[in-house]
Amino acid sequence: MDEWIIWIILAVVLGVAEIFTLTASLGLLGVAALLTAATAAIGLPVPLQLIFFAVSSAAGLLVLRPIAMRHIRQPPLQRFGVEALVGKPAYVVAEVTGRDGRVRIGGEEWSARAYDETLVIPTGATVDIIEIEGATALVYPRE
Repeated sequence: MDEWIIWIILAVVLGVAEIFTLTASLGLLGVAALLTAATAAIGLPVPLQLIFFAVSSAAGLLVLRPIAMRHIRQPPLQRFGVEALVGKPAYVVAEVTGRDGRVRIGGEEWSARAYDETLVIPTGATVDIIEIEGATALVYPRE
């Protein structure tokens, strides 16, 4: 069997293994094997193929992988404005029902409705903000 076919098979096996591991290492080794298959196809001897594979693997793992990992591991998105209020606690200022009510969120008073329209939340209760609809907070009582 020709050497280039062996390198292609190795590249495919490494590529499939990368799909299951998602480490970016095996994929880069697969690319190195694919490049080495090209060198085998043009007739380089096996020792030079192995040297080429080692150099291209090292270059991929030492140069490209850190760059790829930086792009993969991005910080979580920050929420701003009213979206940042979702999940925060609030204090009930006026009884909250499925139709109306008032809550205090971080020093500001907001109109509110119960997320579950059948609930009646008494004054003084602590609630969680489930959603913001316009200028109205949809809330649910804390357990």
